[in-house]
Amino acid sequence: MCIRFVYRGDDIITGFNFDIDPAVWDHQIITAPDRFYLGILRPDGLRHGYHGVHQNGNTGTLLYVHGNPSGQYQAGSDALTISDLTEQFIQAQISWEEVLSIVQTKKIVYAPDATMQAVLSDRYGRTLLIEPGIGSRVDTGTYSLMANASLLSPESTRPWLLPGDNRYEKAAQLLAKQGRRFSVSDAFAILRAVRQEGPWATRVSFVFSAKQRTVFYAENSHFDSIQTYQFPPV
Repeated sequence: MCIRFVYRGDDIITGFNFDIDPAVWDHQIITAPDRFYLGILRPDGLRHGYHGVHQNGNTGTLLYVHGNPSGQYQAGSDALTISDLTEQFIQAQISWEEVLSIVQTKKIVYAPDATMQAVLSDRYGRTLLIEPGIGSRVDTGTYSLMANASLLSPESTRPWLLPGDNRYEKAAQLLAKQGRRFSVSDAFAILRAVRQEGPWATRVSFVFSAKQRTVFYAENSHFDSIQTYQFPPV
């Protein structure tokens, strides 16, 4: 499931709820000198970072979406999976400018085993929404927000919206009320308000402050036990 936002106030703050079933996706919080990420165990035996932050401020997250045929996986030099693109951005193997070039020159497709869309942002608050098979958009304004429905082609996913799932609408209403001094605490208040329960509960919530160069995170909706990871000085 999952939900992600970027808020552009006195600080550039991004918030993310990672909603998964551990029986389906084995994950682990990983901190490295240059990255904070949620390592997902993949068939190659490695933990890949599709949700995380680089010390330079590059932040990427994948969010489940009901797939469309145009975005189905394909191999070849003219195609790139959304998962590979996101991981490369989080690893700072590619820059913001290179990402913009890639989405204009290559076909962005789903991974072979998962249909995901993405939000990529940097320390300046520049934000790109990417929906394989549909397109991409550089998002502007006070905030950006994405959950598990298409924003570029809403009708394409409307039939698969779950009854009662109003996380996007609730988060949008809360974000719209905020002012310039939007804080880490404000971000966690929104993540708490849209947390999930049950098999696909919120397993990790993280907030990244570009100004503080710090990731704040809580596991299993324990918002009273927030941990921090500050990137070393560059």
